[in-house]
Amino acid sequence: MSFDFGAFNNWGSLRKVAIRDVDQAFVNDAKIDAEWKDLNFHSRPDLANARSEYRIVEDILAATGAEVIKLPAAPGLTLDSIYTHDALIVTPNGLVKPRMGKPQRRKESEVNGGALESLGFPIAGEITGEGKVEGGDLVWIDRYTLMAGVGYRTNLEGLRQLGELAGPDVEILWFDMPHYKGRSDVFHLMSCLSPLDHDLAVVYPPLMAARQIEFLESRGIKFVEVPAEEFDTMGCNVLALGPRHAMMVEGNPETERRMKAAGVKVEVIKGYDICRKGEGGPTCMTRPLVRA
Repeated sequence: MSFDFGAFNNWGSLRKVAIRDVDQAFVNDAKIDAEWKDLNFHSRPDLANARSEYRIVEDILAATGAEVIKLPAAPGLTLDSIYTHDALIVTPNGLVKPRMGKPQRRKESEVNGGALESLGFPIAGEITGEGKVEGGDLVWIDRYTLMAGVGYRTNLEGLRQLGELAGPDVEILWFDMPHYKGRSDVFHLMSCLSPLDHDLAVVYPPLMAARQIEFLESRGIKFVEVPAEEFDTMGCNVLALGPRHAMMVEGNPETERRMKAAGVKVEVIKGYDICRKGEGGPTCMTRPLVRA
């Protein structure tokens, strides 16, 4: 059954967004101590500072007027569950529960999907078997066009299943992702592509496929390019709160300057403990469900 999730894009004004806050994801110091190394965090998150940083994120989301849905804690979830974007996919036929490429995260899609189903959101299905998909590898260009990255977190079998669940009128255009830092790294399509409006995106071209760049250009999309020195500091991990209104991580002044020069209103968060240590920025921490 079809369900109105609003516009299918990654830049429209947020109307409903799902998050999992620090208290539900990080829980306590003992959990942080037990998990951060195994999950490939760069260093141990500080719980008190993470809470302080996350409150700012919540304030920014609330100021947009969007309904902010808080997802629950659950047994089997890890620190990574703060990065809600990856664990659910929104399609015209309902939510799809993906099979995450990172094994430690595979419980998340069931928990998140179940929580939203209880609130009335329809579930279109789930990715099973050898299929792998993560939300960070998907960008809606328009209602009928879904761009996908194929790499260590998302594979062709996962996209085949996703196509069946999304419906025959959705075309999935996939592009190979580079090896870059290898299997253990958090590297998605949205690591180097963040839409800001229907005709504007933040990009890091050195890690994008040539035909991907040509496709975006063919759709009239202009680029705000992230300089090399700001890629590792998450200059490209930018969340559109609405057209030309975005949230980004502190420490990327040139990317911020270029965005503002393109007419973008920029909200800057610190993100030291909630973003950089786990390599999950504003996009990763939010699962937009409905955009205008």
